Amino acid sequence: MERLAIVVPCYNEEAVLKLASAALREVLSDLVRKGKIAADSFVLFVNDGSADRTWELIEEEHAAFPVQVRGVKLAGNVGHQFALTAGLLTAKDISDVTVSIDADLQDDVSVIEEMVDKFHGGCDIVYGVRKERRTDTFFKRTTAQMFYKLMRLMGVRTVYNHADFRLMSRRAVEEFSKYRETNLFLRGMMPLIGYQTDCVYYDRKERAAGESKYPLKKMLGLAFDGISSFSIKPISMILGMGILIIIVSLLALIYALCSYFTGHVVQGWTSLIVSIWFLGGLQLLAIGLVGQYIGKIYMEVKQRPRYNIEKLLIEEAMSTAEEERKNQEG
Repeated sequence: MERLAIVVPCYNEEAVLKLASAALREVLSDLVRKGKIAADSFVLFVNDGSADRTWELIEEEHAAFPVQVRGVKLAGNVGHQFALTAGLLTAKDISDVTVSIDADLQDDVSVIEEMVDKFHGGCDIVYGVRKERRTDTFFKRTTAQMFYKLMRLMGVRTVYNHADFRLMSRRAVEEFSKYRETNLFLRGMMPLIGYQTDCVYYDRKERAAGESKYPLKKMLGLAFDGISSFSIKPISMILGMGILIIIVSLLALIYALCSYFTGHVVQGWTSLIVSIWFLGGLQLLAIGLVGQYIGKIYMEVKQRPRYNIEKLLIEEAMSTAEEERKNQEG
């Protein structure tokens, strides 16, 4: 049977890590009993430079369950998308199929079995999609809906109400590894891979413990990364706005000339000041937006490593699994 790796990025998840480990190990044990995955399937926790005891707890879980729990410690905080990428690429060489999920247990772990079934049915990518956003606040629900509509308007392919809870086959992760950009937006990158895909639907739960690691500021940053990484429409919109302003300016010029020759000139500076401030603000907005794209080009061309791995809790677990397999065969 295929070896399943459940990749879990963690940043300051001390309060929920033990609960997440127990829940995911139970899922693995159930799938092994049903003969759907290999006995040496495992949970891979990725510590994203946590400032609390997250890594110590991962080491404790690994010591207690060396086959089922493994860990990757990154050298510093690199962000959720990079941490998830580190986990996927680490698991790629030691597993046949991966499932990525956050440590907060808001995603329903029970649908992992349905994902595995769809994988056995021929799917290379299976998206976990929320049925609804009843547990969200009105503000978060409204902004999320606006986000997906904006992404669609900008031409970015995403799966509505899907975050980073998904299953990927090894060959899908292999294809993903060829995408080398620094500005990562995984929700937009996965549909580019192609292959056969499907969705499973679930009700999202409340956070089991701890607090959200995605405040409004980070959500806005993720949204902008998604748009700027996959679309140049904002720059095209600036061009269109510039053309529109030129047309309006020509009409205003015609109106001013007609007023001058007919003697209906109104003295005043209000309209002049308003137009200056409007055009000045528009120019600063355009320059700033173009500057953001140039900044992203700057980050890409440096080709710095996206993350550095400080420590792995994998080799020991692999050796233990091999010994158990040999003992069973003997």
